[in-house]
Amino acid sequence: MANVQSTRHVVDDQGLPNVGPAPFHLPQAAYGLMWQPLVLHLRNPFRLSYGVSETRRAYWIRLRDPGTFEASSELAGLAETPDAGWGEAAIPPYYGVSDEAMVAFWEAAGRRADPLPDDPAEIESWVGRAGPAPARCALDLALHDRIARREGKPLHALLGLPVPPPLPTAFTIAIAEPDEMARLAAAAAPYPILKIKLGADAAGDEARLAAVRAARPDARLRVDANAAWSAGDAVERVRSLERYDLEMIEQPTAKDDIAGLGQVQARIGLPVVADESLQSLADLEALAAAGVQGVNLKLQKLGGLAPALTVLGRARDLGLRIMLGCMIETSLGVTAMAHLASQAEWLDLDAPLLISNDPFAGLHYGEGATVHAPTRAGIGAVRV
Repeated sequence: MANVQSTRHVVDDQGLPNVGPAPFHLPQAAYGLMWQPLVLHLRNPFRLSYGVSETRRAYWIRLRDPGTFEASSELAGLAETPDAGWGEAAIPPYYGVSDEAMVAFWEAAGRRADPLPDDPAEIESWVGRAGPAPARCALDLALHDRIARREGKPLHALLGLPVPPPLPTAFTIAIAEPDEMARLAAAAAPYPILKIKLGADAAGDEARLAAVRAARPDARLRVDANAAWSAGDAVERVRSLERYDLEMIEQPTAKDDIAGLGQVQARIGLPVVADESLQSLADLEALAAAGVQGVNLKLQKLGGLAPALTVLGRARDLGLRIMLGCMIETSLGVTAMAHLASQAEWLDLDAPLLISNDPFAGLHYGEGATVHAPTRAGIGAVRV
């Protein structure tokens, strides 16, 4: 494997890549497949029920047709050409995905001798179902980006979807002391929809939500427990918090407690939206059978656009309400999801607003926090 030096990222004092030089990885294989680790720096500490993060891990990958990489030149790998495609893998710490497994998947993909797909309908079978979902997602995105660039179409047009409408995104306020959450909510005045993270501390969460509502009486509030509650506690907690005029509750119970999500939905008036519990098409069927009203689709957990579109189509057939979400990731991955906005009721695509070192530019946020996908060919994200 040959290496070329970047000037973008280095390893920091915690052993993670940061801003400065680090190697690109270019397998000597049939396809020009390169990748680079990133550490994304959050503007504020990001505390969920799982723990707190100040940084998050990610990778970008770059795929080009055979014979178009020059291992001696960084520019050869980064040139914006119609035979190339970008993809992203974002790795939440609570998902337990190792860098070694990610890299092994891409190395195996780079050694393949069969042709790259030229039809988006072939991508899911080409990528396969083995390997970590974020690694599959990155490869899926790069393949879609490559085909759309070659055809001169924006991603949504390649997928046969309408131009994405300008829907507003939620803006996330992570768990903190009530006065700090109120300060962050007030500072988020341009964002009409706030997603408020909650945890296991019932009294503390009540104080947090009260502080946010006092700071933003105008805001539409959604709450996300990130699987912190039991089904019984969730019903009690939601009934206590409903006085703050909430729109929905996201993932109140444990990831594997789909029956519990259904029990909560049956006993409260707010929509229950499943996030962590939705990892596959089989999960979707179980959630619908349990009576959950909504689902949060994310490219990283489903393995890319192709499987996400399958799940999305089935969710629409089942009459579920659909949110398009994201992990903490760059504008590359979030822009890809923005192209699907015509198929959703809700957007939660605020990750680029939460990080300070986004190496890509793509989607932009308009008045009222509306999300606008680019019209250039491909995903439409470019490295900056």
